[in-house]
Amino acid sequence: MKTLYEGLYIFPETLDEAQLDQALEAVKVELEKLGGTLESSTRLGKRSFARPLRKKKGGIYVVNMFRLEGGQMAAFKHRLKLTTNVFRAQFMQKDEAATAQEA
Repeated sequence: MKTLYEGLYIFPETLDEAQLDQALEAVKVELEKLGGTLESSTRLGKRSFARPLRKKKGGIYVVNMFRLEGGQMAAFKHRLKLTTNVFRAQFMQKDEAATAQEA
């Protein structure tokens, strides 16, 4: 059974809308290559960092909800590191019952 995950992605703030669309499509393609499915995507917009990270002061935040086999998560993280437009990514396994109550 596929596990529900929430992924927070930070992209460079220098990307325009078209470049951001391409970067998000690349993330979706990598997810689908591993048998995952994207359930939702929410763009949170540009945000400033609390302190500079790798000489950058901010980024574009996007939250994705997706399903993926638990054993494939390490491979997905590795593939994202190879994707140049993903500045940082963080994942959290979501509880199915809590997610159903939020809806």
